[in-house]
Amino acid sequence: MQVPVPSPDAATQRLCQGLRLPEKVHGQKRRDTSPDSPLTAAWGSPAIALRCGVPRPAVLRPTSELVTINGIDWFGQPADRPVTFTAVGRQAYVEVTVPPKYNPAGDVLIELGPSIKATIPAKPEGQI
Repeated sequence: MQVPVPSPDAATQRLCQGLRLPEKVHGQKRRDTSPDSPLTAAWGSPAIALRCGVPRPAVLRPTSELVTINGIDWFGQPADRPVTFTAVGRQAYVEVTVPPKYNPAGDVLIELGPSIKATIPAKPEGQI
């Protein structure tokens, strides 16, 4: 499964390398990503793909609508039918692409949330 590897700064890379991701997400087994990187992960087919250390989403604004799931704020794109969610308000941006097959996507985000929350500290209040 091709998953482009982000190029974060050293501090962000260290945070991302600490992510302990589950072996299964939404009942789907973890699979290899290409190129192999500690910053990417995938589960199932079509793949649920995760990338840690991505840049801040270009269209993210302080007024953007966010979905909060178990203490993590997610920004979905495209807004009318989110397929890619980015965890925002954390010291590293984590992007999760959820194919429509796995709707509701929130179930996937619920399963990945504890790993992100445990590893990637929140930014100061009010920062996205």
